[in-house]
Amino acid sequence: MNRDATDAGRAAVELIGVRKSFGQHVVIADFSLAVRAGEFIVLLGQSGSGKSTILRLIAGIEAPDDGEILINDKLINYEWPRDRNVAMVFQNYALYPHLTVAKNIAFPLKSRHGRSLTSQEVRARVLAAAQLVDLESQLAKLPGQLSGGQRQRVALARAIVRDPAAFLMDEPLSNLDALLRHEMRRSLLDLHRRLGKVTIYVTHDQFEAMTMADRIVVLKDGAIEQIGTPREIYETPRNRFVAGFVGTPSMNFLDGSIAADGTIEIAGGPSLRTGLPGLVPERTDVSIGLRPTDLALDPGGAGTIAIEGRVVRSEYAGADVYWDCSVGPPQALRVRVGTYARPGPEGRVTIHVPTRQLHLFRGSGERLDVPTVIAAASG
Repeated sequence: MNRDATDAGRAAVELIGVRKSFGQHVVIADFSLAVRAGEFIVLLGQSGSGKSTILRLIAGIEAPDDGEILINDKLINYEWPRDRNVAMVFQNYALYPHLTVAKNIAFPLKSRHGRSLTSQEVRARVLAAAQLVDLESQLAKLPGQLSGGQRQRVALARAIVRDPAAFLMDEPLSNLDALLRHEMRRSLLDLHRRLGKVTIYVTHDQFEAMTMADRIVVLKDGAIEQIGTPREIYETPRNRFVAGFVGTPSMNFLDGSIAADGTIEIAGGPSLRTGLPGLVPERTDVSIGLRPTDLALDPGGAGTIAIEGRVVRSEYAGADVYWDCSVGPPQALRVRVGTYARPGPEGRVTIHVPTRQLHLFRGSGERLDVPTVIAAASG
């Protein structure tokens, strides 16, 4: 079983060759990940990719079919959830509506094994946790008297009061509006830095992943597509799936083929040359990835190629406008333009592509690195 590249000896939470099926459906397949102490890891994927199942396996809500789960080098596969020293924050908060905020926060302390805490100790720990999330003035209220953001902070305080080895967060901000999500992202990161504990955070929101994670784990169908820092994932996606999934707006793809001499022919578009004969042994299908934010309407000078197109749709997004441009059926490009940009007659436009920002993928999806600058083929 292959381990993640992180030094396993320093891993605070580790999964090794974990598998999980429900009936005949394989949800997690040979999943291995090592999380360093104090690291903020984001599991990013589409619905059904297995990211929440991974949290449930760590928490003990589900049992793996195979593999090992360790916390601080201790195997926990057979530990009861209450004995695993992890705290889970759910999407729906999971608060007790008949208990006050103080009693909701204190609940994990009441159900702990070992030495019982005195009432004074419980009150002190509840107050400390409430102060961390700015809830000390709300302790006497019931959950129904709180806003969505406050209820989420109660759920966080209930996790904090346990002083766990790891926090497991399952899309905790998805029920909040855009402004509250922005505020809670900052609050969560501030808490993470102050507490210094492992956080494993599940989301399908790319912006959350990019702005919060130390490392992102991109999942598809229960398997890891790529692990890396936000910059690594964005700038050097391992395959076409990662390239198309990570980034807002999504990456454009132009389909074509590449010959053994390194010449790339875009269907309905220009030819490119790589200056690297032998890049592939024979003509093969490829896709060129272009991020809308890298494209421009103004000539970029050396190192750019020009593609003619026609604007078929425009989307106004305040500071930015996005054009969907046909560049020869069935090929299309989405381009970010300025608010005052206008296409030519009949929607005609020239799109300038910086060659250093191209991403090249084989037809099978794997990244094909080209160490030399791609340029427009002459003639």
